Amino acid sequence: MAQKRRAKGEGAVYQRSSDGLWTGSATIGKTESGKQKRKAVYAKSRSEAQKKLRALQSQLDEGLPPTNDAITVSRLLEMWLNLQKRHLGTAAYDSYEWAARVHLTPTLGRKRVSKLNTQDVDLLISQKLDEGYGTSTVLRIRSVLCSALDQAIRWDITPRNVAKMSKAPKRVTEEGRSLAPDQARELLDAVRGNRLEALYVLMLTLGLRRGEALGLKWTDFSEKMRILKVQQALKRENGKLVLGVVKNRSSRRDLNLPDQLVQSIVSHRERQAAERLKAGEVWQESGLMFTTEIGTPVDPRNLNRSLSKICEQAGLGHWHPHELRHSTTSLMLSAGVPLKVVSDLLGHSSIRMTADVYAHTQTPDRQEAVDAMAGVLWEIDEVNG
Repeated sequence: MAQKRRAKGEGAVYQRSSDGLWTGSATIGKTESGKQKRKAVYAKSRSEAQKKLRALQSQLDEGLPPTNDAITVSRLLEMWLNLQKRHLGTAAYDSYEWAARVHLTPTLGRKRVSKLNTQDVDLLISQKLDEGYGTSTVLRIRSVLCSALDQAIRWDITPRNVAKMSKAPKRVTEEGRSLAPDQARELLDAVRGNRLEALYVLMLTLGLRRGEALGLKWTDFSEKMRILKVQQALKRENGKLVLGVVKNRSSRRDLNLPDQLVQSIVSHRERQAAERLKAGEVWQESGLMFTTEIGTPVDPRNLNRSLSKICEQAGLGHWHPHELRHSTTSLMLSAGVPLKVVSDLLGHSSIRMTADVYAHTQTPDRQEAVDAMAGVLWEIDEVNG
């Protein structure tokens, strides 16, 4: 049963509803017909409701209008996206904006945020799954709505996040294809002599993401220390290729290199120097390790096409650069490298709960990992070298 109390000096009625929330309300003016117009706030405790109501009163005393509880989901998403634009990179913002514009606004946009319920969100999830969208896409849509509603709570537009109360679809983890050891060696044979041979060898040996590999600079490479620093990534923003920081802390990492990979990179440096000399004034210096024949960044889509063509010609079928990363993981694990070491080497951002473990991984372990990979790819005998 609901409880009602009147707070002295505030003219406010506090009511505890059946779902345990405390509602505080106060008069904020009168309607055109002369009736009292009231504004409500919601909280999990009476003291918190009092705090919110005092903040509302201060807002009114300053002549500011109270929060509009008639805000629609569409308007909330617009306000939330404007806020996110200040903090997000272009790719992340575009992903959020797409989810809002294509999926949330057309289905829930006209509903008032204050009237949105869990059933509305559950129906949206079911609808998107029925339309054939994958689980990861539906989870992203739900995540965007959850984040927007979290902000709505901070803005006193709604007392609860009904999206978080909805039933999230179960994520189905599908392991990507990976090259078998003999196929990996066939790929190494196929890229031998290619002007970007070192790029393919590097991606397969270390499991770099496509953008990470294409974003490497010569200043990231130490031949003496046999170290490669992953610090930035090449990505497309507003139709242009730009360098940006890697996605998170675990992605920024120092990678040990086997001798064979060091030699491949050094040979590539000599090849690039020859290309720079040949290009003359046409050359556009970028400092990037892997470029076109005139020094400009390699378009990721062109890399996709080039790798696919090489693999097709080698009789391996079509392979995508990201599948080289899957292959690195599979080959390292099959060589006996511990999962945590592999995760550290690859900069896996999805295994957040083990991030602290990665930080304590020792360099000898990472060296062992790349040495094991060299053994798989070049069939090196550990005894004879």
